[in-house]
This record gives sequence, C-alpha cells and structure tokens, in this order.
Amino acid sequence: MNAPLVRRFCVLAALVVLSGHAGAQDFELTVPATAADPSLGAAMRDLAERMLPVYEDPDPERYLANLSALQLVAGSDEAANDTRKTLRDRRTDTDVGPRDGQAVLFDLYARARAEAAHGGVSFAQAFAQAFRDTVPQLSDRDAYAVTDWRVTPTAFQQAMQDGLDRLRPKRSITPNEAIDLIWGYLLLDAYRRLDPLLDTLAREDDGRRYEIEDDLRIETSAGVLHARLVRPKREAKLPALLEFTIYTARNDAARASAAHGYAGIIAYTRGKNPLGEDERRRITPFEHDGEDARAVIRWIAAQPWSDGRVGMHGSGYSGFAAWSAARRAPSALKAIATSNPMAPGIDFPMERGVFRNTAYQWAATHARSGVKAGDDADRDAAWRALDEAWYRSGKRYRELDRLSGNPLSIPNSIFRRWLNHPSYDRYWQKLIPFGKQFAEIHIPVLTSTGYYAEGEVGALYYFAEHLRHRRDARHTLVIGPWDEGVMQSPPPAFVRGYAFDPAARVDVRELQYHWFDQVLKGAGRPALLKDRVNWQAMGTDEWRHAPSPDAVSNGMLRYYLEGSAVHRLVPARGEKGPPPTLTVRFADRSDTGRNRFDRIVSGTAGVEDGAIFVSDPLPQPVEIAGLLSGRLDFKLNKLDVDLNLTVYEVLPTGEYLRLSDPYEFRASYARDRAHRRLLEADKRQQLAFESEQLMGRRTQAGSRLALVLGVNQRADRETNYGTGKDVSDESVADAAAPLKIEWYSGSYIDVPIRK
Repeated sequence: MNAPLVRRFCVLAALVVLSGHAGAQDFELTVPATAADPSLGAAMRDLAERMLPVYEDPDPERYLANLSALQLVAGSDEAANDTRKTLRDRRTDTDVGPRDGQAVLFDLYARARAEAAHGGVSFAQAFAQAFRDTVPQLSDRDAYAVTDWRVTPTAFQQAMQDGLDRLRPKRSITPNEAIDLIWGYLLLDAYRRLDPLLDTLAREDDGRRYEIEDDLRIETSAGVLHARLVRPKREAKLPALLEFTIYTARNDAARASAAHGYAGIIAYTRGKNPLGEDERRRITPFEHDGEDARAVIRWIAAQPWSDGRVGMHGSGYSGFAAWSAARRAPSALKAIATSNPMAPGIDFPMERGVFRNTAYQWAATHARSGVKAGDDADRDAAWRALDEAWYRSGKRYRELDRLSGNPLSIPNSIFRRWLNHPSYDRYWQKLIPFGKQFAEIHIPVLTSTGYYAEGEVGALYYFAEHLRHRRDARHTLVIGPWDEGVMQSPPPAFVRGYAFDPAARVDVRELQYHWFDQVLKGAGRPALLKDRVNWQAMGTDEWRHAPSPDAVSNGMLRYYLEGSAVHRLVPARGEKGPPPTLTVRFADRSDTGRNRFDRIVSGTAGVEDGAIFVSDPLPQPVEIAGLLSGRLDFKLNKLDVDLNLTVYEVLPTGEYLRLSDPYEFRASYARDRAHRRLLEADKRQQLAFESEQLMGRRTQAGSRLALVLGVNQRADRETNYGTGKDVSDESVADAAAPLKIEWYSGSYIDVPIRK
C-alpha cells in the first residue's frame, strides 16, 4: 500500500479507536478468512446485532458514536441517524470546539442511509443533498476534513485484514476488540458507497471556496516547471506553503494548505507534469530540485496574491527538496516543516553504505516522465520476483537492472550513476546542505519522524547536523512510535502489531499547520512542542521534552555479550566459554522467499543469519531514551561485512517488542560514511558504532532486553561478500569460504536511559 493512501486512511482510522466499556461478556466470532470474503458482511451484521442489547459505555459521546456504528452495521439505518443527531446536538450544546470533519461525514452518511431506507430516493441522491445542505456552511478547514479521505479500497481492505488476522487465533473477542472490528468494517463499507460520490461533490464545493490553477506553468532559466495552485478566494495577500515533489499522483497538499488559510502550491521536478506528457522523457532526480525550488519561491514572492513569505513542507522527496532549497535559501523562504525527509547519500539509495533494491524500484518508477506513483501499487509481487531472481542468480548487484527475461529489469542510467558513488562523496554532498552550510540556515525548522519510519535516519541527520554547525538553530524535532504511513494523520489503534498509547495519536500534518501558524501568522506555539526535542515515551502515555539531543538521556546501561551455552547480555565483562561464532554461507541461496519480520510486536525476534543475546529480567521499569551505541570486539575472515543490530524488549508475556527498526551498516563505513576503511581479515579488532535511530520506551518490570546481532544476506539488499572490492561489482563467484565471525567478550552495547 503506498504511503499517500495509508496517510489518508489514518484520518478515518482515528475514529476506530473509540472503544471503552461494552459490558463484561466476550463475543464468539468465527473470523472470516479475508477482508474480501463474501461472508464478512453477514458476520459483522451478526456481531453488531448481538452487541446492541448489551453495549454500554460511561462516556456519553463515545457511547453514542459507537452505538451509531453498531446500528449502521446491523442495518438499523433510521435508528443510527437518530443516534447521530443526538450526538451532534450534544456536541453543539456542550460547545466542545470546532466540528470534526469526519464526524460530519458520518452524520451525512447516516442521514443518507436513513432517507434511502425510508424510500423514494436513492442513497446517492440522498447523500448529495445532505452534502449540499451541510458542507457549504462549514469553514474551509472543516469542509476539507469532510472530504479528505478519498483512497483506494486497498487501504481499507488491508486495515480490515490486519484486524481479522490479529483476532484469528481467538475463539472469542473482547467488547473493545469487537467495537474496533465493527468500525473497521463500517469504514470499508462506507468507502465503497461514498467514493463514487465524494470527488464530484468536493470539486463543486472547492470551486466556491478557492481559486484553482491545475495547469500552472512557471518559467525559469532552465525551462518550464509545472505546478498546481489553490488559494482562498479573498482579497488579502497570503503567505504560501510550497511542496516541491517528483510524485505526480493525486496530491491534495495544495488544497489542504488553502483550507488552512495559505496559498497552497505543488511544483514538480523538471520534466514532470501531473496532467500527462511524453513518457520517454528522462527525469533526473535530486540534482536540480534545489535550484528549481528556489526559482519557484522567487516566483511566488512576486505574485500579487503573495505577501512575500513562503514556507516549504512535505515528506520523503518533498522533504529533501525543502532542505535542498535551504542550502542557498532565497530571502522569501521563511520556514520549513518536513516529515521523514529523504537525505540522498545518507538514507537513500543506500543507508550506511548498503544499497537497497527499493532504490532501483524507485528509480525505475520515478526517473521517467508520465509515471504515476500509484501505477506500481499492485506490482509488489513482481518486484519481489525480481529481487529473488537476482538473488538466486548470484550476479553482480550492478546487473539488477539488466537481468534477462524479467520485464522489470530495464537498464537505468540513474541507478547505475548512484552505484558509482557508494561513499558520501561530493556527488551527494552538493545536493543538500553539507558541513558549514548548515550554519547558514537561520530560519525555523520543524522535523517530524517516527521510531519505525523509513525516513528516520535522514530526519535525524538533518536535525543533528543543523545543531552541530549552528548551536542556536531554531530547529524542533518531534518523534513518536510511528512508521512512515501515519506521519500526516492520526495513527490507528494498531500499527504492525503495536497498540498506540493515546498520547501518541497525534495528527502530525495538523501539527505542522499549527506550527506554520505560529511562525507565519503569530499564533501560539503548539503545546506539544515544549522544547527542541519532543518524543513520546512508549508505555507511559506521555510526551518527554529536552533542550538538546544530549539531554534526552542522562544515564546508560552497558551490557556485554557473553558466549555461554545460552548467549546472554550481562552487566559485567566475563570470559565464560568460547566466543560465539557466526557462519554465513553466501553461496547458499536456498533461503530465497523467507519471511522478513517487520512487526513491532511479534512472537519471535526473527533471528536470521545472526545470534540473539538476552539479559536477565529487569527488576523495575526502565525508561530507554536515545541512540543505541557500543563496541564490537571480533575477528572475521573477510575484509568487510554488512551488519545489523536490533534491540527488543522481551515482554513478560514472551512477546518481542522492537525498540527501533534494525540498524544496518557496512563495517567499512562505520567510522566515516565518506571514506571506506576495510577491516583486517583473521585479526581481532574493535569497531565502535552509534545507531542513527532513536528509541523511546519505558519497559515493563520483569521484561528482558534482547540484542539480535546478524549479517545481511537477503534478496532485497546488496550482498557484501567481503573481498574489499566495490561491493556492487562482487558476485557469488566471490563467495569462496563462508564468512566466519567470532564475537569476543569485549563486545558491548550501551542502552541510553532517562532517570
């Protein structure tokens, strides 16, 4: 599922987490096999009908919201409409604040179903009339929230599938689990009915509110850049928010900015046109975006509707573009707010020296014109097949784009150019601020990321480098237990098996708009951003705040690796038993297709080509906060190796809770990403490391800590055979003797804690 779809789904998924009390009894449920199972509707209706007579909740608003969901799924449409009216009246009487756009949407949905059930009008007609009666009366922001949910069925089906899979082992489910499942099904069913209607109705409403230019062409010294502009219909000059991107799939960022009182503009990489163009045209990612974004900023500042101030925002590639523009920022650029910004050469196309196959997939998809990001949504299996075909072949990594017989393996000059720069050399350094250039960035910056987000390494790199070179940088970091899919909307109840603390359910995109309001409109500072570093401590339902990265932790737990019969993490160095030895046979490709563990909470640690070391139980809770570091004391028979480290909390239940995603790095780049330093074969040596992924979690009493330490050997990564040559030129012919590593007792990890 691609990230924009997940992001929009999460707006609605926030409604799912409304469960409270529903009576003491559990409910038997035979879980359907899939979310597409024809029996799903009947099973959900039966569950709703059994819950209705016993459902209760001490919170009146939550009770009414969940009651309406049960009634809708049970088919009691008129009763559901009455319940929604009662809920709406209660919210009006208590003056609880602005109307929630998604709540309004369900009010309209229930009304339309009730009128259609009464007869004489179709659901589509009833909904259109309800929409036209209500939405034009709302503020721009609330009206936007009503329609900000247009996604493909994939998002809802996947969310429903996750819910079914989570409950499948159970013979009965708790009332709260049942309520969550009911909401998941209702969202899926409502989407099927509303998606054909909302687009037309939203465009009609937008035309009344905004000036819209879908085919804006901006002349620059390098040619024409395509853009889209949405701005409120008002006389006053406005600050503008710019997203500069390579992605041409439908993007509502400009409309969202307009709904928040800004001139919203999306501009596209050279050669990209969302309205269609010559697919044969070659696109060059990264290399011109800073220059072009600066040209767009100057153009915006000169427009009669502009007040001369521009903010840049976005995630992923758009986040990179903001930093690239800030490298030589024009005076009109006043602030940037990014989520998981890509950092070329730092976290893409390689991370700590290790190239990932997703970089080739990305280049094949986006480094040409006329390709929409969504076009590849259903091609995941084909990309996996390409990964596995290359892996089984044992060919050089440079041949990933030239495998015969595979339609996705197409020569790609951009990908090969990247492979020619495995170090963080001048090619990468000139794309974003480097070294002292960070000191010249004086504008306010907001960086958002997650402990499990793909862009975390890049986000923390920008934050750390900015503060390293400018100690008074007005740079704020907010980080929580999120992955990249939930960074711009409220997280759902569960992500990758982890149940969010209520405090972690933050709409990061809305937080960014509140921050822009502070910087560009003089509004108050968002309450969550109390200091420079703001992180959600998992397991506490609280946020923590610190004035600097160094102040996040104030203590450390050191654990040594012990090689006894059972590998252990111990607080004091010992010499028990022989050193643990790991052997990896790179020539053996029989592991093709094995599952990869990406869940945050699971029943296993997923040890692959590695070893697990486990501590004694923690007698009391410990709050972990900061970056994992340590030293590896080892001997191996190669000149290089790609390592991965993952730290888990082993819960008293026996489940494994991952404290961050695996930290992967090429040993020869551990000291310096710009210069490769090979290891010494067959000689004991030490290698210090520091993770680039933050941890924030209060452990449970009785939990253990576990370290999985392994070697990368997987179909979706470059394979480092350890010869010392350029890794992309190595092949299975270089496998020779199996890799053998001995871990000595001088190896340790330092777990940062907050007392």
